[in-house]
Amino acid sequence: MAGTSRRGRNRRTVTALLVAALLAPLSGCGLFGGGADEAARTFLAALAAGDVPAAAAATDDPAAAADLLGYRTALEPVAVRAEGLRIEEEGTAITAAFTLSWDFGGGRLWTYDSRAELRDTADGWRVGWAPSVLHPELDPGRRLRLDTLDAPVPPVLTGDGVELMSPQRVVTLLLDPAEAEPGVARALAAELRAFDPTITERSILDGAAAAPEGQRHRVVTLRGPDYDGLQAAVADLPGIDTVEDTRLLSADPDLSSPLLTGLADEVEEPGVAQPGWRISAVAADGALDVLHEAAPATAEPLVTSVDADVQRAAQEALAPVEQSAMIVAVRPSTGEVLAVAQTPAADREGAPALVGRYPPGSTFKIVTTAAALQAGAAEADSVLACPYTENVQGRQITNDGFALGDVPLHTAFANSCNTTMARLAVDLPPDALAGAAAQLGLGVDHVVPGTTTMTGSVPPAPRPEQRVEWSIGQGEVLASPFGMALVAAAVVRGETVTPVLLPGRTTTSDRAPAPLEPGVAEDLRAMMRETVTAGSATALADLPGVAGKTGTAQFGDGSRSHGWFVATAGDLAVAVLVVDGGSSAPAVAATGRFLEPLLR
Repeated sequence: MAGTSRRGRNRRTVTALLVAALLAPLSGCGLFGGGADEAARTFLAALAAGDVPAAAAATDDPAAAADLLGYRTALEPVAVRAEGLRIEEEGTAITAAFTLSWDFGGGRLWTYDSRAELRDTADGWRVGWAPSVLHPELDPGRRLRLDTLDAPVPPVLTGDGVELMSPQRVVTLLLDPAEAEPGVARALAAELRAFDPTITERSILDGAAAAPEGQRHRVVTLRGPDYDGLQAAVADLPGIDTVEDTRLLSADPDLSSPLLTGLADEVEEPGVAQPGWRISAVAADGALDVLHEAAPATAEPLVTSVDADVQRAAQEALAPVEQSAMIVAVRPSTGEVLAVAQTPAADREGAPALVGRYPPGSTFKIVTTAAALQAGAAEADSVLACPYTENVQGRQITNDGFALGDVPLHTAFANSCNTTMARLAVDLPPDALAGAAAQLGLGVDHVVPGTTTMTGSVPPAPRPEQRVEWSIGQGEVLASPFGMALVAAAVVRGETVTPVLLPGRTTTSDRAPAPLEPGVAEDLRAMMRETVTAGSATALADLPGVAGKTGTAQFGDGSRSHGWFVATAGDLAVAVLVVDGGSSAPAVAATGRFLEPLLR
């Protein structure tokens, strides 16, 4: 972010360096009695080494010289070099001409020529002191100052060039417990409730009480225009202070995503936008003359894969949901992350859409079916039993109030038959489910430039009863909405999809699983389409080309359930999770609200 934290300079030990050219014997130095050139050498060597007392002592006005040369140390150069010393005589005047180079690190180099009169005093040859010795444009009464020039923070763009994030003014409200009067917290909470409903009189008082002694409590940080609207109401409250800064925020205040934090960090990474710097001669009244300036190097905008329309559709789809809920959308053909949205309840947990760990429930039947097809345990048209309930390896498996009898596997999948999946999985090899999950991207770890993600975890299931649990997305199987979106994308592609947030930046993965066997992805796509047209997600049947898989995942003591839905539509894959939704219905409905404006 652009703020005071960006203006600091690295503090490094001053390195003394006086080049050999300066110390080499000068021809004809005896002409000046062997003292004039020695005085110049002594002064310049001390200046280069940062020895202010020695440099000042080599002049004819040590007090005045020490006063100004102290700023040589204050500038904190990495090194000062003096080169090309020449002793010149014109009439009775003897002058030292030389080149000074100041190295401030990071490629900041200031080089110029200067001169100094050499005088034969009662104490021997000395440098005739004047501020111009340090720099020819330095007048009496002025001091040198080094300033850092902040580089403009580059904007963050969507894939189609729309501004996603931009540098914006923010104001932080601070409460000083020692100065605040009774009623201040109540008045402040009343004004801030519209911006953050979690801010209450009690939360402000608790925060102030927890602040270390002598420190102020940070109540909230607001966008500049938001603060301006309530400034008159809060500015004069006793104990309230403000600090202004600049931060990279979403260009549209209504656009919000857990992706934004990582993207802001990416832009503010050292070296992305190189600051400039300036050396000035500053007078006592603050007037300054610029002696040298290097303009900041403006960085190119950061282009992301985010699609503003898809992101906005995701947020609007979640707007009616009160509890924690998330949507992740990716493009299967490229792996580009198009949108990540969360409800405010989910935002308070951090970024669960990207790194949450939830049982995926029946959405995992995509993996179970893929494993069964690849193992030769069944084909899409194999007729299998789907009883209402069945005891499989000691685990009583029950469908959600239905039995289908003997039906093809694709029908059992479309209607999310638990008993069919449990019976299929129990005889699979111990690593079959974990292997198929990896082929679909679940459990593969990625390092995605610009964000932090976790797909999920599917350990091997050596015991039959484990395979029963795993088959319906329970037990130790966990997934994030991000991971399930990649599973849906892999069905479209037929292989693991590598996610991308910053096109042109390489995502690294901890493994590269083999693609699904030929025909398996095609079977899965057909089954997911049947889920929408004639199965458990017919609420979306009117949307063209949508395929998907519903999921209800028990958690806790088993009396409550998360609601899932993963879907594909052309080159779009999406995962929706409604935490504690009770069934898949809320997730299916949110998916419909999301896809409707994108497909119509």
